[in-house]
Amino acid sequence: MNNVLRNRRELELEVEEELRLHIDFLLSENIQRGMSPEEARSATLKRFGNFDKVRSECVEICRRSRPLQRAFKLVLILLVLIGLIIRIASTDFHVARIGGSLIMVAVAARLLLYVRSLTPSRFLPRNQTSIFR
Repeated sequence: MNNVLRNRRELELEVEEELRLHIDFLLSENIQRGMSPEEARSATLKRFGNFDKVRSECVEICRRSRPLQRAFKLVLILLVLIGLIIRIASTDFHVARIGGSLIMVAVAARLLLYVRSLTPSRFLPRNQTSIFR
């Protein structure tokens, strides 16, 4: 149970950091458009809406998608195994190519999942000028 709470808290922190990054970008954009810092902050908060509500909705969406991602990863593993079996067991060149194609599709889909889970907040330094801090 403790692991579940820790994972939920990590997810909440990750979502919050991502939302703050978007808000900071929006704030910077408004300042670049010529708004004063106070006007930019007000416009940003108005456009973004209720931060807590948006955060909780994003966390819930992430929580619902995680079981689907796990199932998809399992399907990809099975696809790789089927491709390997076909590739190894086949004596016909064309059938062996089908096995290789299955492996390539599974690897490409797994890479897509990996890249999709990368967020800018993992690479960019924390901005100390966030309007919520």
